[in-house]
Amino acid sequence: MSATAPPVVLVFAGSDPTGGAGITADVLTLASLGCHPAVVVTAVTAQDTTGIKQFTCTETELVIAQARAVLEDMPVAAFKIGMLGNSAVATAVAGIVEDYPDVPLILDPVQRSGRGDALADHMLDDVLRSLLIPQSTLITPNSLEARLLSPDADTLDACAQGLMSLGSEYVLVTGTHEKTPEVIHRLYGNMRLLETFVFERLPGSYHGSGCTLASACAASLAHGLDPVNAVGEALRYTWETLKHSFRPGMGQPLPNRLYWAWEMDEPENNND
Repeated sequence: MSATAPPVVLVFAGSDPTGGAGITADVLTLASLGCHPAVVVTAVTAQDTTGIKQFTCTETELVIAQARAVLEDMPVAAFKIGMLGNSAVATAVAGIVEDYPDVPLILDPVQRSGRGDALADHMLDDVLRSLLIPQSTLITPNSLEARLLSPDADTLDACAQGLMSLGSEYVLVTGTHEKTPEVIHRLYGNMRLLETFVFERLPGSYHGSGCTLASACAASLAHGLDPVNAVGEALRYTWETLKHSFRPGMGQPLPNRLYWAWEMDEPENNND
């Protein structure tokens, strides 16, 4: 293997025909941040930028076969888990990653689309709590997901404590859904608040922002950054993708994961 080969990140996620969320979002983010994305398709969705139409989960045998094909062929520097769709797929993925305890695992506990459409069955939360969160290096719930996963907690701090008590080493609770003038993200570890990240609140909401953030965290960890710096770099990158977003459809704008490669300014007028 070449000494300059990029780190491989293995993604478990669903497809999105718009390219805004899911696997395409992961691939664009990871490639933008200098990683090689390998993908396991956990579900096929029919959606546009206004919402989800329908989805079908991949058979568990095929999920396992996809993952094994990659893992038996190349070294993986990090796992990123997004949409799983149902408890059977989640259980299969948990069994796969269990064999690689030294590989960082970043879990985006996807339950709903950016528009609020359900993307999971009712049993998925139980499998996340019992099988995947205990194996996670970092879990990246938004504040709504954190409350769903820790239903007995009365504050977001308590939600994070609950998720860490399940076994996740770090918990990043994102604050986009909170009614605050600025967006406040909180990173927890060692059963305490480690860092607070504050960003300017951008207008509206975006299709695939959560996928982008979790994959950016995976990329940073795959490159060897420590978790606090990895999260900080991922949050800054994600904010830039949202700041430079574009709206190709009739619904939510899409993060521009390749913003750095685009000419964002209008050409100068030549008046001579």
